[in-house]
Amino acid sequence: MLKKFVIEREIPKVGSLDHAHLRGVAANSNAALEKMDGQVQWVHSFITDDKTYCFYMAENADLVRKHAAIAGIPANVVNEVATTIDGSTARP
Repeated sequence: MLKKFVIEREIPKVGSLDHAHLRGVAANSNAALEKMDGQVQWVHSFITDDKTYCFYMAENADLVRKHAAIAGIPANVVNEVATTIDGSTARP
């Protein structure tokens, strides 16, 4: 069963990269995912000035780190998601 992970990546000035550069980064990540035969799934990422916060699914954190190593991108912090909440959680 796949677990959910949030990955924090420290990448200086990543928020200033243009679309063409981000497309290349995404293609590189996708190529690494293909090499891992479905063991890791990239859901989406949020980009700030100097960091990205990525949501992945995998059997364990080591596979997430392996993807990062293959792709040549940092995975400074890898946290398993315990649960999720949103505004609807407040409803009885």
